[in-house]
Amino acid sequence: MAPIRLRTKVPYETQKRPKVNRKARKGKPSNRVMIVRDVISEVAGLSPYEKRLLDMIKTGGASSEKRMYKYAKQRLGTHKRALKKREAMKDVYAQMRARQAMEK
Repeated sequence: MAPIRLRTKVPYETQKRPKVNRKARKGKPSNRVMIVRDVISEVAGLSPYEKRLLDMIKTGGASSEKRMYKYAKQRLGTHKRALKKREAMKDVYAQMRARQAMEK
């Protein structure tokens, strides 16, 4: 049933319009932004703190994941960003290992 609005003493029916959910798109990078970020990271390489995260992976140890998380959180500021960066660095390290295995 459509809502009824009052307009100068004469009621009339209106159509209910669906709400636009802006949160669904907010924060999602466009294709162009993703391509630009890939090119920049490819050209510029890793930043110093990312290299340190890779060193933490290489040295290993039981608490390396936790240390990586704590260091990334200190540098990036939030829990989600730190977890995402830790996983990204693990992926980079896996790619490096795979590339080394292919060369041998």
